Amino acid sequence: MGKSALKTVLLVMVALSLFLCSALFAADKSVYVVGIDGDYPPYSYIGEDGKPTGFDVESVRWIAEQMGFEVDIRPTAWDGIIPALLAKKIDLIYSGMTATNERREVVAFTDVYWVINQAVCVQNDSDLNMITALAGDHTVGTQRGCTAAMWLEDNLVKPGILPKDNLKLYDNFPLAVKDLENGRIDAAMMDDVIVQKAVEGKALKILGTISTGEEYAVAVRKEDTALLNMLNEGLDLLMKSPKWQELKDKYEM
Repeated sequence: MGKSALKTVLLVMVALSLFLCSALFAADKSVYVVGIDGDYPPYSYIGEDGKPTGFDVESVRWIAEQMGFEVDIRPTAWDGIIPALLAKKIDLIYSGMTATNERREVVAFTDVYWVINQAVCVQNDSDLNMITALAGDHTVGTQRGCTAAMWLEDNLVKPGILPKDNLKLYDNFPLAVKDLENGRIDAAMMDDVIVQKAVEGKALKILGTISTGEEYAVAVRKEDTALLNMLNEGLDLLMKSPKWQELKDKYEM
């Protein structure tokens, strides 16, 4: 091999080495698009500055910093958030999502990081109780596509206890709360922590809770096993760190 040919080969090898190092660096600094519900305080919502914030939003940002990647937080319509994940418009869902058996058929979930139950709220002057509010004679509102809606459908609508027209579905829970305040519906149901935040400062009260023991986890596409493992490692680090208690205190969890 001549000197010029050898020089060319060496240059190619150096260029290839630089390219591979650059690719590895880029992989280490991957940007993952995180889908959230933008109206789901305290887990995920748009703050007064117009930017996403909340318990889950701060959690995933902390994990990203520890694990060496970046995140792009994108509010996404809840009833279309899993289709958005499967269509690769987002890379993960970190927004108080219950890991139901139905959802596990199409996506993979991380380890559980929170457990909730369902709560029912009414106006302060309402004489309803947990039984009468859900007995079928009154209207109940909740967010479309959430587990509260699934529970109401499965346990009240399908058995014929609650007329379908008496179940009012909304794009987000704050809209249901607004209709409850204005007397357009008689009760509203949602995850307990969400309801606690929703009734603060309003003429509303919580009647009680339904013990559903729902487990929150982060959703990813089934084929993204490396991302799943990285998120599990990050969650484990977070829940063992002082940051976990700091976030719980901050958002009164």
